Amino acid sequence: MTTRSSDGLGNSLADTREPGRELVSSERVWSGPIFAVDADQVRLGPGQEPVARQVVVHHDAVAVVALREGEASSQADGAAEILMIRQYRHPVRACLWEIPAGLLDVAGEEPAVAAARELAEETDYEAATWHTLAEFYASPGFTTEGARIFLAQDLSLLPEDRRTVREDEEAEFVPTWVRLDEALDAVMGGRLHNPSTVLGVLATAQARTRGWSGLRPADAPWLRSPESL
Repeated sequence: MTTRSSDGLGNSLADTREPGRELVSSERVWSGPIFAVDADQVRLGPGQEPVARQVVVHHDAVAVVALREGEASSQADGAAEILMIRQYRHPVRACLWEIPAGLLDVAGEEPAVAAARELAEETDYEAATWHTLAEFYASPGFTTEGARIFLAQDLSLLPEDRRTVREDEEAEFVPTWVRLDEALDAVMGGRLHNPSTVLGVLATAQARTRGWSGLRPADAPWLRSPESL
């Protein structure tokens, strides 16, 4: 077995687009309002027989770690806290503690704009300062869905006339400020399961240890899937 050391990879330790694989055929076998299913035949290398792959074509998403600390914090010691909501998720039959999030399902809407919209719709807050925390593919073995997590700071409540009337599961939302350290403990203790929340909390904790330096701008490049609804 051949192995190699990661020493010295530096900036080359990065996911890259792979355009050379031949898509022999693609058939849309099912379509709905949130996702579709394609049956693909892809040739992985020259001269090889095509292999079958099923792809769930899904909207990309955004999520927001809304953070405040110091004098803006509701904690008696001024500790960093993040805004969370609790939402029923029918596929897993569970109520999950999550950071605000939503789909990129408005044509032409920039991810940072969508993130601000979702933060306002789900929590009644807006933010003056935005950075990119992290990105991920939800499950790259079968779905196109990717997500970008933003860090939102310098927060303020929206006036009543700019707030959204929430419906369905979102009508149950009670935006709650949670100590960042408490959220981190819940992640490490296996008590939180939403991927945007888990990654967002971990990335925020790491950014804090770095003194908030090196954060990427809100419009930083993003290796989004080339196919999405």
